[in-house]
Amino acid sequence: MLEIVEGVAADLMLLTVVFAAGFAAGRFLRQPKKKQEEKVKAWLLWAVTSVEQEMKGAPGRLKLRRVYDMFVQRFPAVALAVSFDTFCEWVDDALREVVELLTDAETDSMDDTAEKGKEADMK
Repeated sequence: MLEIVEGVAADLMLLTVVFAAGFAAGRFLRQPKKKQEEKVKAWLLWAVTSVEQEMKGAPGRLKLRRVYDMFVQRFPAVALAVSFDTFCEWVDDALREVVELLTDAETDSMDDTAEKGKEADMK
């Protein structure tokens, strides 16, 4: 009897997860195409950074493959509608943005260090 209850509970949990995923996907797909693209690109920024940390010394093609696999899992409907070339362009855009963010952060850090040095000189 306990096995039946556990089986029903597991089936109910799986059904709940599938329903929630379907609801979220439906809500995403009802958004304007531009809004969908913005969300995908924001997610790609995270994915590219995450994969870079995870696979530091790996070749770029392996990293791209990992990001693409994550993309297909996260956005299966979009993956069907977007060519791989377009996806690669989006990844390139995300990589450029990561470089800009890192450069800006490094510049801000150097400015803060210089400012602290000036304050120390004045004391």
